[in-house]
Amino acid sequence: MDHYGFWSLLPPLLAIIFAIKTRQVFVSLLFGIWLGWIILSGGNFITGTTATIQALVNVFAEASNTRTIMFSCLVGALIAFIQRSGGVAGFVHLVNRLLTYLENKKIGKSRKIVQLLAWATGTAIFVESSINTLTVGTVFRPVFDRLRIPREKLAYIGDSISAPTCILIPLNAWGAYIMGLIAAQGFSSPLTVLVYSFPLNFYPMFAMAMVLFVILSGKDFGPMKKAEERAIKEGKVIRDGAVPLISADVVSLEKKENVKPRAINMILPIAVMVAMMPLMLLYTGWGEVENISQYPWYEQIFFAIGKGSGSTAVLYSVLTSIIVASFLYASQKIFSFSETIDLIFKGISGLIPLALLMMLAFAIGTVCKELGTGYYTAELSKQWLSPNLVPVIIFLVACFIAFSTGTSWGTFAIMIPIGIPMAQALGANLYLAVAAALGGGVFGDHCSPISDTTIISSMASASDHIDHVKTQLPYAITAAVISGILYLILGFIIH
Repeated sequence: MDHYGFWSLLPPLLAIIFAIKTRQVFVSLLFGIWLGWIILSGGNFITGTTATIQALVNVFAEASNTRTIMFSCLVGALIAFIQRSGGVAGFVHLVNRLLTYLENKKIGKSRKIVQLLAWATGTAIFVESSINTLTVGTVFRPVFDRLRIPREKLAYIGDSISAPTCILIPLNAWGAYIMGLIAAQGFSSPLTVLVYSFPLNFYPMFAMAMVLFVILSGKDFGPMKKAEERAIKEGKVIRDGAVPLISADVVSLEKKENVKPRAINMILPIAVMVAMMPLMLLYTGWGEVENISQYPWYEQIFFAIGKGSGSTAVLYSVLTSIIVASFLYASQKIFSFSETIDLIFKGISGLIPLALLMMLAFAIGTVCKELGTGYYTAELSKQWLSPNLVPVIIFLVACFIAFSTGTSWGTFAIMIPIGIPMAQALGANLYLAVAAALGGGVFGDHCSPISDTTIISSMASASDHIDHVKTQLPYAITAAVISGILYLILGFIIH
């Protein structure tokens, strides 16, 4: 059996609904995982419960999962480093000088300028979505706090430019992965298909444009509007009772006494982390490309980056950044060796909740795969299809699968092999169908509460995870509705 029918939808859907309703995301995810294994065990509660425990253990059997969780914890050490060394204080001082200059020149308001800088920074880092949103959150959180911009807004900005940027500028593992899926459908030039699909990939474009609209117009709506009013009127960047996805002990670390604030103590470690990402993708992927020497050097680089391991690359990148930071601070005699080690462990301990959440997110993804959630949803959609409706149906189904499972890549793997033959068989536009599958996949990666990118956005901005999900959902849904309408209209126009 490829799927468990309607039962395959219940675990992820109930987990997401309960998490948003109760704000108990850990308990809700654990319930979803448990329910999934009960279904897989044929309703046997004892077998299902023991299988749930084993599934949590098995998360670490997958090397990429373990590397991602390690990376998530080590980020805490890096955050502790750049705060305690005076790097954050130095960077805030640097930004304040820039804002003062811009204000003197009458170039906009500080709050808008800072948000635009965060947007531009994330857009420039298109190599990997986790590094993208992590950098934005880490770098701009202290500045946003000073200007009374809610943490939810920072998480929204970082999340909305992570996956969308990576898919719109596919000179990374995303592009290579998607081309591999397209090539598997028998196309000799998958790059051509991707290029022609690019201008039709509406969701990531509207998601990024929505951020600009909100920043420039100041017209927030939904829960985000309440968050903005709270931050401005009460000075509270997070609501009372919120539980940031990073320990307050790490976020509130002050610089060490008698240490001069230096922006370089923050900029250099972050720059090393970002720069190491493509190098590590190249390194880990070089030996994976068959007969690589037959290609021109620039194609060798592209293919190697595409074959690289994203989880390995992000882990090596943050480790290298921590090592460089350690030597940098030692050269300035800021920390002793024992202080460095203590700070690393303090930072790691502050992100234990994130590691637990990542483990649960991976486990529920495995349950969804075992239940055939994605395949059942795709199979249901075939009953509604006519050639004109193919693009919008593919988009909506991809949105649902990605939101329910929290994975864009997994959604691509399901929907591209289904969407391309579907478009060809029914005479629908191929490029529109591919773009719809990609855009729908990005929607889930962007705003699903069990997506690793959404989780890292909450962590990097020190926001309550469910608050982040609830405040950004109205914006994401707005972008998705506009995209869906366009796919519906174009489905009747373009053949």
